[in-house]
Parts: sequence; structure tokens; C-alpha cells
Amino acid sequence: MHTDPFTQDRPQDKSPSLLLESDSYVHEELITRLGFAGLLPFVILALLLWLVDEDLHPFVSIALTSYAATIASFLAGVHWAIGFLSQKESDRFHLWWAISLSLLAWLGVVMPAYAGLPFLALLLIAAYLVDRKTYPNAGLKHWLTLRFRLTVIASVACLLASGAT
Repeated sequence: MHTDPFTQDRPQDKSPSLLLESDSYVHEELITRLGFAGLLPFVILALLLWLVDEDLHPFVSIALTSYAATIASFLAGVHWAIGFLSQKESDRFHLWWAISLSLLAWLGVVMPAYAGLPFLALLLIAAYLVDRKTYPNAGLKHWLTLRFRLTVIASVACLLASGAT
């Protein structure tokens, strides 16, 4: 007998903190390495904006704004998962924030680079600040130090790159 995971009843006692909180983070090293590897496009593209000829600026700035928006949407996915898995009415915020973050990131892509890059830097910072308030209740407090470090580098890269546009 096949059961559809989307239609079967989920237990009412599950919450994101029960599902996500753990004393042992099996993939912690991999997640940390992938997080820092994800900074390479930010740093390389920001540097390239200062080094390439002006006729290449549109291509490099589109690459950086698109990547920053992709990362913001990736961060939104964490909130979508928390809201999706939660049975608590108070966790509906995560669903709204996930959609809002993705739409705001898209807005940063359609702006000119001189405005979009600082906007996306501020959006990444805002995403971190929201995470700081919401991750502890979801059992994700452990990841805030990594999130802070990644946010600082990504945001600074966007801000520095905007100075080259």
C-alpha cells in the first residue's frame, strides 16, 4: 500500500525545533565548506568589476546581482522549510518571510547595478537579522555564527562592487 506524504496526516506534536535540533551536526563540516565556497562568486565578481574594462561591467554586474539574489532566495528556502514543517500558527511568519525575501531579491536583480547591489547587500543583512530572531525557536541557533560570517563577506562584496558600477 502506497501512502502519499502530502495527504497523510502528520503528527501534531512535531515542530521544527524537534525536527531540526540536534546535538550532533553530521554535515556541519560540509555545510561550512560549502558556505564559504559559496562566497567565491561574490568575491571574484566584485573584484572583477574593479578590474575589467567598462564594456564588460554590465555582464559582470548582472552575474553578481543574479548570484546575490539566488543566495537570498536560497536563504528564504530555510524559512519555507521551517514554516512548511511546523504545526504552530506562530510559524506562519516563515512562509510569508520566505516569499517576501525571494520577491525582494528579484527586485534587486531588475534594478540598475549601482542601486541593486547595495539593495541586495542590505537584503542579505536583513535576512541575517530575521534569522537571528527566528533561528533559535527553530533549533537553528548553532548556525548563526556561520550565517553572520557569510553575510558580512557577501554584503561587503556587494557594496564594494557597487562602487565600481
